Amino acid sequence: MRASLAVALGILLGGAIPLAAQATGGGRGPQDTTAQADTSAMATSLVREVFAYEGGGRDPFLSLLVSGDVRPLLSDLKLVVIVYDQRYPARSVAVLRDITNQKRYRVKTGDIIGRLKVTQIRPREIVFTVQEFGFERQESLQLGRQEETP
Repeated sequence: MRASLAVALGILLGGAIPLAAQATGGGRGPQDTTAQADTSAMATSLVREVFAYEGGGRDPFLSLLVSGDVRPLLSDLKLVVIVYDQRYPARSVAVLRDITNQKRYRVKTGDIIGRLKVTQIRPREIVFTVQEFGFERQESLQLGRQEETP
């Protein structure tokens, strides 16, 4: 009983047959050599930790350059029209067109398109806050010049 307890303790500690089993002479029989081989085989097994992201929102391990969150770029947008309300500027609306895929965006103050947040709509321009890699900067798009008809 003592020898089997010593072998079990040796397996848990990951070593060969413990010294207590060797001192009692339990380590010299043919059964103990197979137990010693089994314990050394069990001690060398490796366990690899695997991570799978199952959270909500964007995967933090996915590159932003591959993700669709970076589109549209400010350079891809063209300001088509602004409907500006002088009495209530927060009700103003702007229409943008993505020149790469002809998609149209109707935006108000506070709307977000990709990394672009509409900060302010003025009578002839729209101001965006661009969020890139943890930093924010202000950019604006202006309406093209109107042609006067005689």
